[in-house]
Amino acid sequence: MKFSSILIANRGEIACRIIRTAHAMGLRTVAVYSEADKDALHVRTADEAVYIGPSPATQSYLDMEKILAAAKSSGAQAVHPGYGFLSENAHFAKACTDAGLTFIGPSPEVMEIMGDKAKAKRAMLGAGVRCIPGYQDADQSISALRAAAKSIGFPLMVKALAGGGGMGMRLVTDLQDFEAAADQARSEAENAFGNGDLILEKALIGARHIEVQIFADAHGNTIHLGERDCSVQRRNQKIIEEAPAPGLSKKLRAAMGAAGVQVAKAVGYVGAGTVEFLLVGGEFFFLEMNTRLQVEHPVTEAITAEDLVEMQINVAQGLPLALMQKDVQFDGHAIEARIYAEDPDAGFLPASGRVDVFAVGENVRVDTGIVSGVVSGSVVPSDYDPLIAKIIAHGETRENARNKLLGALKDTALFGLTTNIGFLTKVLANENYINGSVDTGFVETHKERFTEPKFTKTVLAQALAVQFDLDFQTSRRKSLFANTPPTHWSSGTVLATPYQCLVSGDEFSFHVSPNGERSTQIGSGDDVWHIELIERTDHLAVLNIDGCKQSLFYYPVSKSHLQVGSGGHVYDIHDKNKIFAVADGEQNDGQVLALMHGNMAEIFVEVGDIVTRGDRLGVLEAMKMRHEITAQCSGEVAEIFTVAGEQINSGEALFKITPKADT
Repeated sequence: MKFSSILIANRGEIACRIIRTAHAMGLRTVAVYSEADKDALHVRTADEAVYIGPSPATQSYLDMEKILAAAKSSGAQAVHPGYGFLSENAHFAKACTDAGLTFIGPSPEVMEIMGDKAKAKRAMLGAGVRCIPGYQDADQSISALRAAAKSIGFPLMVKALAGGGGMGMRLVTDLQDFEAAADQARSEAENAFGNGDLILEKALIGARHIEVQIFADAHGNTIHLGERDCSVQRRNQKIIEEAPAPGLSKKLRAAMGAAGVQVAKAVGYVGAGTVEFLLVGGEFFFLEMNTRLQVEHPVTEAITAEDLVEMQINVAQGLPLALMQKDVQFDGHAIEARIYAEDPDAGFLPASGRVDVFAVGENVRVDTGIVSGVVSGSVVPSDYDPLIAKIIAHGETRENARNKLLGALKDTALFGLTTNIGFLTKVLANENYINGSVDTGFVETHKERFTEPKFTKTVLAQALAVQFDLDFQTSRRKSLFANTPPTHWSSGTVLATPYQCLVSGDEFSFHVSPNGERSTQIGSGDDVWHIELIERTDHLAVLNIDGCKQSLFYYPVSKSHLQVGSGGHVYDIHDKNKIFAVADGEQNDGQVLALMHGNMAEIFVEVGDIVTRGDRLGVLEAMKMRHEITAQCSGEVAEIFTVAGEQINSGEALFKITPKADT
């Protein structure tokens, strides 16, 4: 079972993560890539890369035959599936074995049981493990599901039988919404995992999401490496995880660890796995088992000093675990934050596009598939999950780790697309999070506290000072925002250049005056700032503003567009006289615009139809999620600019409605 080369059947940050450990072990690595990823970091860092097809995952990363062909042509001897895509597909694991490849994961038989949430629940109930009440039968007809939903009661969760990451999941609070939620979850699951079967579970409101990392070898040894708290979620997907889980008693922690080992032993598990529980009032219930590496595995690595990918590879080669339960030691606390290309203020709608600048603060671990630096050139495609990076902080205490992570996020510059960095900083600074008082409804409960802060005149004044210096240093006084006098112009009075800017729809007017070689006076009404530029790199400016030292990230996108970052938040500053764009999704002469790049999956209306504000017009699929396009006014459908199956660009017109008064 010894092997010297590995094919990574995945992409992005997890592919880069696996490649890093494999190289440290002296193993040759083979990457696979789609058209969208031809210039991706995992392609550059692997020893060899094989093209496997067009951008859609169904034609590349979910195509077993293409991946197996890539393994054969490259001479790879083993396959690491990472997470997502085919990582929990028992048919793929068996196909690898049948092709003479070592699959770095559990056996196909165990994957078939535990990767199927219904079979897993039935197995755990048989083993005496306490499970959440629900429905996991084979009958997938809508009538059977509806009857089960009525029996279970509301609220309940509709969940995809296969996969994870929040895909194919819906919370339903009323029977009348059930069929639509089930239809959406089924379609999303088919798109993401190739399997649209569903299970139902009673929704446990106020529960914490606690998971136990287990490891087992082929020699009968099974251990756990502690637990993680993954309660901070949005759209049923984790965004901040930590280890150990805060506030657990020693007795409860030991019981959950033992339960994780019991689950693994009950099915003869071999490899790395995660047993997930919901914890309510001191009682915990089996949720599911992920038969793969988890996105949040770095926090466990931080507190145990173990490399979980190395352990996976060693177990796959038939080696016994290098440590037993008594040898597992825990050190300090670790917290991970996931940076996504998404807009928290728009319901966490995913974004896509090119990353112009990516630089992370110090004293943290960064797992990413994005190239660091100015003019990064990396692209977040619309075809896949919009995860950009994971930032992991380790400290002696939870508060120490939290402060490290918060500081690193605030010192992170990421320009080119919308991200959730500002949202993450607000969560980490929330008093409930600081106290460890969170559950799976935490984000929804406190969402009004996590909205983007209002852009301040002080931040804009700093941005103008930076731009003024950029203009001055390049010997061109042609302003980014407005017309200014020519270079070397002077008079007996202080030069005052007017600036009119538009920031998130708000208009700002300023006067900017030079006050020395790298000092600027900026005024707006009764407010005046004296700003001295202390230091400036390609994306970071250190300023002295009225005697207070501050840092500002910036990126000049174009001659009419400047992006600035402050405290983890990014703002777009535009020349008022050059901006005519209507915000995505708003009405523009009756036109309905696309909120993001994606695929037009379905269209529900025809020209001439009469619609009411809020009616469904179509479905846009992006980042494996389905997003409904709704009418923004009542009226008649005058034009349809797209067809089902067409690729759509952000801001593109989809429908035109001739408005009439709402009734």
